[in-house]
Amino acid sequence: MKKSDRIFLIAAFVSFLLSVSLWFNGQNEAGIFVGLWVPSIICCANYIKLIGKNADDT
Repeated sequence: MKKSDRIFLIAAFVSFLLSVSLWFNGQNEAGIFVGLWVPSIICCANYIKLIGKNADDT
């Protein structure tokens, strides 16, 4: 696992923890909003990896 993979994974996990803490502190809409960041961060990481992989192929 590369350093960039770990950074994206940590960012997604922190987003998840923030989402859960917002939800249980009564800020349900904010918790849902922040919870939507998790798949977005993971998709962004996959996209960046694909770009890098395609750049290496050319």
